[in-house]
Amino acid sequence: MSSLIPALASAVPVAAGWSAHSMWLRRRLEVARRDPLTGLRTRAGFESAAARLVARRSVAVIFVDLDGFKQLNDRLGHATGDQAIRVAGTVMTETIGDGRGVVGRLGGDEFVAVVPLPGSHALPWLLNGLHECLTTPFVYQGRSVSHGASLGGVFAPAGGSLSVLLRRADEAMYAAKRDGGGWRVADLDAPHQPTTNGRRPGRTGGVS
Repeated sequence: MSSLIPALASAVPVAAGWSAHSMWLRRRLEVARRDPLTGLRTRAGFESAAARLVARRSVAVIFVDLDGFKQLNDRLGHATGDQAIRVAGTVMTETIGDGRGVVGRLGGDEFVAVVPLPGSHALPWLLNGLHECLTTPFVYQGRSVSHGASLGGVFAPAGGSLSVLLRRADEAMYAAKRDGGGWRVADLDAPHQPTTNGRRPGRTGGVS
C-alpha cells in the first residue's frame, strides 16, 4: 500500500500531460477541418457533419457558386476576391447558421449547406433570401464591390443519400448559372445529368 501511493502520485502529472496532449490534438484536428479564409468547414468536416444531419432530419441541400468571381479577381485583385469569399462565408453562416445547419466551403468560390426544413415549400423562400444576401454589394477599401451568385437546392426527407443530394443541388446550381444566375430547385426524382467524376463535363470549381 505504501508503494502504491507514490506510484499514483507520480502518474497524475503523466495523465494530466496526456489529457492536455489529447485536447491539443482535438484542437488541431478541428483547425484542419476549417477553411482558414472563412472559418467554415472544409469538405471532410462538412461531409461528416452533413451526413449525420441528412440521416435523421428532413433537409434542404444547397450548392452555391459565385458568378463573375474570376473577373472580380482579375479586375480588382486577389485581396478583394478573398474579401468576397469571406463575406459570402459570413452570409452563409448568418443566413443558415452552422449551429442549426451545416455550412462548408468546398474550395474556390463554391459553398455548400445542409439545413433542416419542415417541408419542400420552404426551400424557394430560403434560396431567394440567400441569393439576395449573397448578391448585396459590400464595401472593401472604400470601393463598392458586387458579384452575382448561382444557387441550386433540393429537398429530401430524412434518410437520403448525401452524395445524391449534393449532385442534385449541384446540377440545379449549374442550370441557374447557365441561365445567367439566380436559383433553381432540383427535382429529386428526375434523371440526373451526365457527369465526369461526379461533376459536369467542362466545369472546374472556382472559375465562373
